Amino acid sequence: MKVIYDLQERGTGPVTISGMAERLSVSNSSVSGMLRKLNELGLVQHQRYGAVSLTEAGTKAALSVLRRHRLLETYLVAELGYSWDEVHDEAEILEHVVSDKFVDRIAAHLGEPVVDPHGDPIPTREGDIVQRESLLLSEADEGTAGTIVRVNDTDPDLLRYLAEVDIGIGMHVRVQRHQAFAGSMEITVHTSQDGERHQALGLVAAEALWISPHNH
Repeated sequence: MKVIYDLQERGTGPVTISGMAERLSVSNSSVSGMLRKLNELGLVQHQRYGAVSLTEAGTKAALSVLRRHRLLETYLVAELGYSWDEVHDEAEILEHVVSDKFVDRIAAHLGEPVVDPHGDPIPTREGDIVQRESLLLSEADEGTAGTIVRVNDTDPDLLRYLAEVDIGIGMHVRVQRHQAFAGSMEITVHTSQDGERHQALGLVAAEALWISPHNH
């Protein structure tokens, strides 16, 4: 359910069995079996060969797990010194064994954060999420400027690459040029420490970054 919600939230098109199978690294038949069980429990809606979606009950359950996952990621980075490429897999394990009381204590200790280290919104206990205007960096027009507010956290290698080229949450960027045939784009990165620098970025990386556009 968490994967279905995450794929819906990132807005990359209809959620399909093959897309879920790729994300979970399992077979299509395994996903189909899981969906049948979730359908019987009233948590998902899925017609044969159709798109997958969560019911209201399924969305509520998914948000509860996402709250656990993203608060655990935030705690591991803020309090235990984990880097942002290490926390996803660790939180995947912990989210299934900690209690609601433990999760609420983490939230209170951290000051009720609204986003995790990757910029993903953290649902409240009631299942509310702070919505922000954002778009994929790869889809931003030339000349668009904005602040990086979110990064896809499912690929540790990609997160390590972004750290190596010093691109992260809160940085101001401007799209200079799309090079579609080269599979890359050129951006300008503005940081308070280094000023302005030019950076070539592959589309795989650009498709994993969300920016909040500036209004001027």
